Amino acid sequence: MTTISTDVDVHGVVVVTIGHPPVNLMTVAMFRELATEFERLAADDTVRAVIIRSSDPEWFIAHFDVEAILGFPAEQPAATELNNFHVMCETLRTMPKPTIAEIDGRVGGGGSELALSCDMRFASPSAIFNQPEVALGILPGGSGTVRLPRLVGRGRALEAILGCDDIDAATAERWGWVNRVMPADELTSFVDRLARRIASFPAHAVAAAKASVVAADGTLTDDLLAEGTAFNMTLGGDGTQEAMQRFIDLGGQTPEGERRLGELAGELAAE
Repeated sequence: MTTISTDVDVHGVVVVTIGHPPVNLMTVAMFRELATEFERLAADDTVRAVIIRSSDPEWFIAHFDVEAILGFPAEQPAATELNNFHVMCETLRTMPKPTIAEIDGRVGGGGSELALSCDMRFASPSAIFNQPEVALGILPGGSGTVRLPRLVGRGRALEAILGCDDIDAATAERWGWVNRVMPADELTSFVDRLARRIASFPAHAVAAAKASVVAADGTLTDDLLAEGTAFNMTLGGDGTQEAMQRFIDLGGQTPEGERRLGELAGELAAE
């Protein structure tokens, strides 16, 4: 693996660390490594909990690679099965062990959708959340339109998804986007302690309790398929290719551009 690393401790807690400079962009290569690793961890009975964190305090995951999306076919059929990104996210949501996202710094787009798919999210005060897709002529097609409303409610989800603006950590906590915000120097120790505490409990009880909570979500498949179809349709939408190219031209996917992602998204319509 070249974009992530995995470590396991004596308690069966696995830490997946993202390290893909300069902004932890979710390239196709990173996506494949994450999806493969999550599938492996889900099936490994010795794994008792999974933590996802970044090696760079400025970036959790910027978002999915827009240059890669530019290469997607503009004409795609309606979704009849979950796409690979949806499958990865559902693996995080349904695996029989807790999944915890530790968010320090910026997270957007597909990175945000990955975090939304985890059972719990904890953040530092410097965390910033953004779903920039609509400004680029597409929509959050990796489960964001399905998961975010369930966490924060319809109105707040639409503010984030349609507004494409930065959401600070304090607002995200107030909305329920994250479980808690805590000082950066306490975040990792808190997440580690929580994961090890859960890992110390009988595995069958943890799995059964999580499965019961997952069942209370209801079946998400139809909603995810509808989202996938909608995403496919936007790829050929009027101005979509141009908006994504403007995003790149204005500094998207560079540290300078990503540090002001909310402002940059607003500038796309002004071009």
